[in-house]
Amino acid sequence: MRPPLSRLSILAATALATFAAGAQDNVRLPDLGSSANALISPREADEYGAMMLRQMHALDLTVDDALVDQYINDLGYRLVASSDRPKDHFSFFIVKDTQINAFAAPGGYIGVNAGLINITSSESELAGVIAHEIGHITQNHLYRAFEDSKKNAPLMALVLLGAIAAGAGGGAGDAAPAVLMGGQGLLMQRQINFTRKDEIEADRVGIQTLANAGYDPEAMAEFFGRMQDTLRVGEGEEALPALLQTHPVTLARISDAKARARVIEEKQANKPRLSTLDKASWEKSTAPVLFVKDPTTLVSAGEKVVPESASDTYALMRERVRVLSGDAQQLSSYYATNLKRKDFDTAANRYGYALALLRTGHGAQAVDQLKPLLASQPGNVILRLALADAYENAGRHGDAMAIYKALHENSPRNRAVTLGYARALADSGRADDARAASAMLRPMLDDSDDPEIFRTFARASERSGDTIRAAEAYADSAYLSGRPFDAMEQLRRLLKRDDLDYYQRSRIQARISDLTPLLLELRKRRITTDDNPDGRSQ
Repeated sequence: MRPPLSRLSILAATALATFAAGAQDNVRLPDLGSSANALISPREADEYGAMMLRQMHALDLTVDDALVDQYINDLGYRLVASSDRPKDHFSFFIVKDTQINAFAAPGGYIGVNAGLINITSSESELAGVIAHEIGHITQNHLYRAFEDSKKNAPLMALVLLGAIAAGAGGGAGDAAPAVLMGGQGLLMQRQINFTRKDEIEADRVGIQTLANAGYDPEAMAEFFGRMQDTLRVGEGEEALPALLQTHPVTLARISDAKARARVIEEKQANKPRLSTLDKASWEKSTAPVLFVKDPTTLVSAGEKVVPESASDTYALMRERVRVLSGDAQQLSSYYATNLKRKDFDTAANRYGYALALLRTGHGAQAVDQLKPLLASQPGNVILRLALADAYENAGRHGDAMAIYKALHENSPRNRAVTLGYARALADSGRADDARAASAMLRPMLDDSDDPEIFRTFARASERSGDTIRAAEAYADSAYLSGRPFDAMEQLRRLLKRDDLDYYQRSRIQARISDLTPLLLELRKRRITTDDNPDGRSQ
């Protein structure tokens, strides 16, 4: 299932489950030491972050979509590659929250709220926020803050709340905002005294990262400035977007960021322009990055021109996030009403309308919205994948399969394409198709923590007749979805089968061995989870 859990990660999981269940008063948090560097090892930090993300999946706090996940991680890793620590582990995900905010957690886990993505106006602005969060991690601001605040808010508590706002607090006495944790609205208040120096350092490091990655280095300051302008005259701090409550911005700080960006731009302007040969070589070298395009480095000195393909991709993904994180019925009406306005009638908004129609079961209408878009952009993978999904939803299985097959042949390692194609194959009703789907997904299992991939593989395996592989994958999916007791029960039932061979039995026993220490700790502490609501032994 996953590598064996360390004792520290087991404690992390149990405390997280307690917080998620609203029983935080009974938690006894360990003293992790007085040295910031000794508080947590890189491996333990990664385990913390992974467990946080699994719990957020279980609480339906994340936008779980292969296309969106691929986009945000491609963008994030492009920035990481241009940061001070390109070899460090990072993972990026989108939180199903309309508040304008972003946060970072140990292990390099960075969450961006859907609300923040929805109000950005360019990929450079989105990249600017993420680059700032990366800066907090690469400059060890989290560990410094944990060290400074451990008496009032121990590291374990901060980590396991699942939403540590990197940069929260602009100076002594500033408190972090309440962080939403769980579908029932559990709120926890913790004070993280990041200094103004930390904030400015994260700005400066982030701006350099932006420029190194080929984004507009002024985008960060422009975005924060625009957010600050949302505070109307006469209203208090509560009117600020959450992002500005966790990342306080002053005019001096914005001016400093703009000045630094302009210094970087001047240095870039003095560099020789890339030749045609160099440009072709650069584009070839970055070909594996499916969505993230370079908006600035391949243009004339001083220009800030975003190539159409990059702008289109960003705009399409912004609308996808809006639809997947919102009420599809309301959004369908929103798009239908506003598309009558000429200034609103864009490809991205038409795409958003098609997705809203898809989510409400109107596949045929979605096809009508997507076909004209593809007529002008026939090679657009995002639009072609949406059309295939719309055909499948409308019952036109043959048309859908033709697109899925062509997309997969051109992009066999594209996770979103592979998952969409595998779903369609698994649902075709033919055993041969189901076997093809399971074979297609199998290579993705070893390095994936996406429960949907395991669910789809399980369904394909089941329909192809491989019921043992299917049962193993269903258990894996339960575990990755934050339901460890359910996973254990499934594995125990599977182990009772008398048709297991030696290798199958060994795999299942290894999974049970991995899970046992975690479940023992949960039972010992009588901690409740979604699949063990009363906290009793099972």
